[in-house]
Amino acid sequence: MTEFSVWAPQAARVRLRLPGTGDREMTRDPDGWWREEVPEAGPGTDYAFLLGDADQPLPDPRSPWQPAGVHGPSRVYDHAAYAWSDRGWTGRHLPGSVLYELHVGTFTPEGTFDAAVDRLDHLVELGVDLIELLPVNAFNGEYNWGYDGVCWYAPHEAYGGPDGLKRLVDAAHGKGLGVILDVVYNHFGPSGAYAPMFAPYLTERSNTWGRTVNLDGPDSDEVRRYIIDSVLMWLRDYHVDGLRLDAVHAMPDTRAVPLLEELAVEVDTLATHLGRPLSLIAESDLNDPRLITPREAGGLGLHAQWNDDAHHALHTLLTGERQGYYADFGSLEGLGQVLTGGFLHTGTRSSFRHRAHGRPLDRHRTPGHRLVAYLQNHDQIGNRATGDRISATLTPAMLRIGATLLFTAPFTPMLFMGEEWGATTPWQFFTSHPEPELARAVATGRRREFAEHGWPAGEVPDPQDPATFLRSRLDWAELDKPEHRELYEFHRRLIALRKSHPDLSDPRLDTVDVRHGDRFVVVRRGRCLVVANLAGRAQRITLPGVVRQVLLATGAGVTVMRDGVVLPAETAAVVAL
Repeated sequence: MTEFSVWAPQAARVRLRLPGTGDREMTRDPDGWWREEVPEAGPGTDYAFLLGDADQPLPDPRSPWQPAGVHGPSRVYDHAAYAWSDRGWTGRHLPGSVLYELHVGTFTPEGTFDAAVDRLDHLVELGVDLIELLPVNAFNGEYNWGYDGVCWYAPHEAYGGPDGLKRLVDAAHGKGLGVILDVVYNHFGPSGAYAPMFAPYLTERSNTWGRTVNLDGPDSDEVRRYIIDSVLMWLRDYHVDGLRLDAVHAMPDTRAVPLLEELAVEVDTLATHLGRPLSLIAESDLNDPRLITPREAGGLGLHAQWNDDAHHALHTLLTGERQGYYADFGSLEGLGQVLTGGFLHTGTRSSFRHRAHGRPLDRHRTPGHRLVAYLQNHDQIGNRATGDRISATLTPAMLRIGATLLFTAPFTPMLFMGEEWGATTPWQFFTSHPEPELARAVATGRRREFAEHGWPAGEVPDPQDPATFLRSRLDWAELDKPEHRELYEFHRRLIALRKSHPDLSDPRLDTVDVRHGDRFVVVRRGRCLVVANLAGRAQRITLPGVVRQVLLATGAGVTVMRDGVVLPAETAAVVAL
């Protein structure tokens, strides 16, 4: 027995189409839901809906499985049928954790959930606690970044479908790794978005990707429930440990209780029931600490947010780049402001935005672990014209300095796949839209966008060219090369050091002290000091105390003096007083 249901409040008629039988008329209830019970239908049954008198079969907006792609029929799926082996899993708390962002399609040559399972031991050895998967919900085409998803309940079939995702999560938990899933609720992708044909899921307003989701207009109660139920499904039925909410600043919501607060309440309630921590991490361009302020203190109660200011401060200092949104960053003073206060822009003028931006974060009450920091991520690499990683620009010595500053900061650190060994493979913007017109429009728009930032159009790879996708796959053979293995071992030692010294993972922003001079910086972390010489010459750096031990150095030749250290050019050290 299966009860089929769909929300279509404006439809005069809805029919259910099943294979081998005639179309069935569905019954409408007062809330605009149409229902039909089919005794002979069960898991594995394909189905579709027809609106009005049209003969176009449409997939279910809440479809759990799209085996024939986003344009094909939906398939009934029984979540209870999967035999989980993680019943002893108690979860992973975000505070104190190290995150690792990966894209299933390019993490391995096979590009599947099952292939990713075979690489989990690498992450365990590295010291990772939580893997963060780029979006895996179904999108049109075979490969894509994942942000063009249109089926918000169905894992992408080419990756392995529902069971494949469960096998990956199950295996990760078996090795002590938690799983964060990136989800996109700010827009539907450009192809296969049938949900708006059923109901008012979209508004007339627009964001970067098209019309915005209806969170505050007529019939928005059900639209919000559509998102909330999707969130709870990933956490409950797929056992994931948290979600990264894409671009929440692109989700306009004027209601007294914002959707984000409602999500936080529902997720905390589910965590209480399941007996394991569940995390909601926002991507936000607002520098608004209310997102991560507890509800008891008047905030929205999300558990963390990505911190682009930390990325920009480190990236510009290491590379010297100042174009676009990097313009206000690049100084040691700015790095100090981020390390001690979370954000650079706290109501100050942003030259890129031509206006004041952000709001101060209460450094005495807000723990730094609520800010996820990174030297690289999918956006900061993939949204460069050629998708070049920071390792294509920096010397190995500067890469080590950047990693040292990141992993000794009071934030939650995150790596992007391959960063730990200085992968030489780029990570470019790739799509596989089957529709020729859409493919041309995406490629043209991409070139136009980069031309506005000064990159010649000829340098921008064609997103639709399969070679663009293939170039972006990790080359795991690089780990066998000495220079890559050395960088990997350095990251492993650095992560282990962070975990073995409480001062280095201390999230209290108000205990961090930063002083700097001529291309050097000293960061106080309790009884530990992080000293970095970014200059092209050796420097003698006076320290506020007697060095008892050098815990880690990024290169050879560090000399301990009575009142400080001498660091060779482009060298950092972590010392204990």
